[in-house]
Amino acid sequence: MNFPAPRSGSGRRFDVAIRGAGVVGQTLALLLAKDRLRVALVGTPRGPQDTPDVRAYALNAASRDLLRTVRAWPEVDPQDPRTPPITAVSAMQVWGDNGGELQFSADEQGADALTWIVDVPALEQRLNDAIGFQSGIERMSEAPAAALTVVCEGKRSRTRDELGLDFDVRPYPHKAVAARLHCEQPHGGIARQWFSNGEVMALLPLGGAFGNSVALVWSVPAQQADAWLQADPTTFTQAVQTRCAQALGHMHMESPPQAWPLELSRAQRWITRTAQGGVALAGDAAHTMHPLAGQGLNVGLADAAELARVLQTREYWRDLGDLKLLRRYERARAADVGAMGWVTDGLFGLFSHGDTRVQALRNWGLSGFDRIGPLKHWIAKQAMGHPSV
Repeated sequence: MNFPAPRSGSGRRFDVAIRGAGVVGQTLALLLAKDRLRVALVGTPRGPQDTPDVRAYALNAASRDLLRTVRAWPEVDPQDPRTPPITAVSAMQVWGDNGGELQFSADEQGADALTWIVDVPALEQRLNDAIGFQSGIERMSEAPAAALTVVCEGKRSRTRDELGLDFDVRPYPHKAVAARLHCEQPHGGIARQWFSNGEVMALLPLGGAFGNSVALVWSVPAQQADAWLQADPTTFTQAVQTRCAQALGHMHMESPPQAWPLELSRAQRWITRTAQGGVALAGDAAHTMHPLAGQGLNVGLADAAELARVLQTREYWRDLGDLKLLRRYERARAADVGAMGWVTDGLFGLFSHGDTRVQALRNWGLSGFDRIGPLKHWIAKQAMGHPSV
């Protein structure tokens, strides 16, 4: 993965400076450049020398369509079809901790897939390639003057803090443990999730419909997560096999596990104005949530899509950094992000509650929900990125 060296300065005047060269920042840069805006992309993307990212992104139809718009959706390499970078999820199975069960299928929704599990390096490479062909984007190491600065630096954004944009953080007592595992049995394109003893475990299919690899995302108490990072591979995989009731047979690790703390966070204000121009937050710099619904990157990409739409449809006389213009973006996204954060936080609280009466109620509700066709269909469409359906 070769990246051009970022430039530290330029005499060129930019319309938009994007601080942060992750997936959301690069996607936004491509969207704005398509509209003939001059974009400075500040920061260096991940390279092959970095620690491999064992996470897998679950991207819905809206995110897929957005990435296709900027020609960054990973496609199967015809010269290496055995290792596809995307895996369509044909069904999802969810189990509670006392017999509750819920299932979704793409066929029920009349869709090709419920979601797609995307290999992180492949997506990053496609974004980088697309930016390399876009003359309207210049990579830089320092932020230049611009009418609008968009902060996409992640949840620990220094720029956001320097601007005094308050970021409310409520840590969860859990960390997410992630790893890649090879399974004895093929996954069949099914995403599996277990809520058990206050923990949340997901096995996401990788390697195409007939693959045997999965991405593990396991939300466990912080001390347990630290212990799993120190455990030997056999002990760790045996624990995973036990927790998922040997759903895919014997497993062995393809990568060492990694872990990160979980939190519910949200900026009080997404926009501001400085002497240099307007400022807007996007992606994890504006919000984070529990990964149990797999919506984190989808929400961030929706930020990019909405900001690009607001800028594209602005009045011809309005400046890109106009606060009234940026408030349209803030209002549109704050409500959706707040709703998704509320849902994920509520589910985490419900399934982490130790009271046996709550356990019985939630498992009854899980199975009951599975039998309510219209509501189940509506919820599925929300997660798939079709909120109007």
